[in-house]
Amino acid sequence: MAAVVLVTGGTGLVGKAIEYVIEHEPEGSRFGKRPGEKWIFAGSREADLRNPEETLKLFEKYQPTHVIHLAALVGGLFANRERKMTFLRDNMLINDNVLHTAHIRGTKKVISCLSTCVFPDKVEYPLTEEKVHLGPPHSSNFGYAHAKRMVDIQNHAYKEEFGCNFTSAIPTNVFGPHDNFDLKHAHVMPALIHKCYLSQKNNTPFKVMGDGSPLRQFIYSRDLAKLFIWQMREYESVEPVILSVDENDEISIRDLANSIVKVMNHPDKPEFENEVNDNGQDRKPASNAKLMSLIGSDFKFTPFEQALQETVTWFLQNYANARTGQFHA
Repeated sequence: MAAVVLVTGGTGLVGKAIEYVIEHEPEGSRFGKRPGEKWIFAGSREADLRNPEETLKLFEKYQPTHVIHLAALVGGLFANRERKMTFLRDNMLINDNVLHTAHIRGTKKVISCLSTCVFPDKVEYPLTEEKVHLGPPHSSNFGYAHAKRMVDIQNHAYKEEFGCNFTSAIPTNVFGPHDNFDLKHAHVMPALIHKCYLSQKNNTPFKVMGDGSPLRQFIYSRDLAKLFIWQMREYESVEPVILSVDENDEISIRDLANSIVKVMNHPDKPEFENEVNDNGQDRKPASNAKLMSLIGSDFKFTPFEQALQETVTWFLQNYANARTGQFHA
C-alpha cells in the first residue's frame, strides 16, 4: 500500500519546503516522491488542531498512513515572553490532538517537530538528544518549550503502552522561502531581512537589537525538508534526532546582519543598539553527530550564503504576498 503523508502546518515555512523538495527531487530518489505516494499539505484554514473534532475530521478525510507534524503556535523572542500561557496551552492541545487521533486511527508513523528551546537553559554544550530533560528551559520561552518537551514524553508513553511508532525531530534555527517576516512575531533572520528592506526603502538606519554577539546555528528549510523525508522513511526509533548543520557552523547575529546587508546591497552597515537584555541566550550549539552517523556523509547542506541569497530573492519577489505584517493595498 502506497503511503499517504499528511503534513500538518503544511502551508508554513517547513511545510512549503517539503512540498518544494517532493516536487523538485527526481521521482523515486531518496528525497523525491515515490510511485503512488500521496502528500497532503494541510494548513490551519483546513482544521483548527486545537479542536479534537476538527482534528479527527482531518484524519478521516485523508486517512494518512504517515504524519509529519509541523503545526504549532510559534513566534520569536518577544512573542514567547509576552504570551507564555497561550504558547503552552495552544501547543499542548495541538500536539495531544494530533498524537491521540493518529493513535486511534492507526497511523503507522508520526514525526513531530520540536525545537532546540526544549533543552535546559543551564546545560553542558554541545546539545545532544539525551539532554532534553536535564533541567528547566530558558525562562524567555518556557511555555512553548514545555509544550514541545511533552511531545517526547507522549511519544515514549504511546510506544510503551500501545506500540505506536511516534518520534520527533529537533531542528535548529530554520529559515527560507515562505518564512514569517512579520516584525512583531518573526524569528531573528526573517526579522532582520525585513528590517533591512524597510531601511533601504525608507532611507533610515538598519537598527539591530542587542549587541550582535549571540551565536546561532541556521538550517535552510529545504535542507531540513530532506531530513524530515529521510526520517519518515529511514528512521525507526522513538528517540528524537537533532536536525542541524555542524556545531562549528554557528554564526553570530552581527555576522548575520552584515551578510544580509551584503546580499541586499544595502549601502550602510547595521547599527547595533547594544542592549544586552535583548540578546536572548548567548549560544546553544547542537551536535548533529547522531544525524550524520545515520544519514551518511553523502548528505550535503546548502552553503549558507547561497541559502540566504535564495531566501532574500524569494522575499523580494513575493513581498506583496509574504507574511510581513504590512497592509498591501
